[in-house]
Amino acid sequence: MTTQVQAISSAVDYVRAPLIYKGKVRELYDLGEHFLIVVTDRISAFDYVLDPAVPDKGNVLNSLSAYWFAITEDVIANHVVHTDVYKLGDIVTEPELLKHRIMVSRKAERIDMECIVRGYITGGGWRQYQESGGINGEPLPAGLRKNEKLAEPIFTPSAKNDIGHDEDISFAEMSKRIGKELAEALRERSIALYNFAQAYCLEKGIILADCKFEFGIIDGEIILIDEIFTPDSSRFWAQDKFAYDIEIDSMDKEPVRAYLLSSDWDRDSKPAPLPDHVVEETTARYRNIYTSITGKQLS
Repeated sequence: MTTQVQAISSAVDYVRAPLIYKGKVRELYDLGEHFLIVVTDRISAFDYVLDPAVPDKGNVLNSLSAYWFAITEDVIANHVVHTDVYKLGDIVTEPELLKHRIMVSRKAERIDMECIVRGYITGGGWRQYQESGGINGEPLPAGLRKNEKLAEPIFTPSAKNDIGHDEDISFAEMSKRIGKELAEALRERSIALYNFAQAYCLEKGIILADCKFEFGIIDGEIILIDEIFTPDSSRFWAQDKFAYDIEIDSMDKEPVRAYLLSSDWDRDSKPAPLPDHVVEETTARYRNIYTSITGKQLS
């Protein structure tokens, strides 16, 4: 790594506000009118939060989300109020530690659906296709190859579960659960966002294979919440590494997954701490995708 950066595994000691939710990576604090989201450097794989935290990961996720939220405002409104830690005054006791990791957001009623768009058939979508000829109950043409670009992006939602795995569901099932009009609106906005980002990324030599979004409602308006087009919510491939019928090395925490799969980890308990070289390579991956997309060096 080019610089020594302190990894932040939790912000609880630095925030004077009630903690109302702690996810695998994000922490949500109540500011009254708004939420404060702090993106930590925690990293998860195979449903385990791993040790140690990965320096700069939270910085990348928050900064990249802020970047995409800003340039997609014409596609759909979002929850961002600001990302300036110094506007929070004494609510944050160590602003230098958290200055690139915070997002103050509007409070929205979360829609309990993950809105997944797939432009290429890979990952879990490929596994479903091999078994059933479709994804989430939607049939696809026969004879597709792994990693093949689909004729049109497809919308494959899942129902969010705060505990355990999210549940893959069909669009018809989604419509039953939240109403046809809302489901159609989410599908339309999700595909529009994917198309915007896919074209944007291709100009940078990057393929956006698939991605997921979360939405909420404020005063009857659908808005985009959580994160957007980060290595944790999207699958990015370097265009010059694209190939059929292989596992393409994605531009994210692949070094962590590869290390765990090649180790003697029993998969039934939390893995041992990651070695330094894996942590360093993963930090480099996150920093690189930020620079590749934005054209800027990470602050």
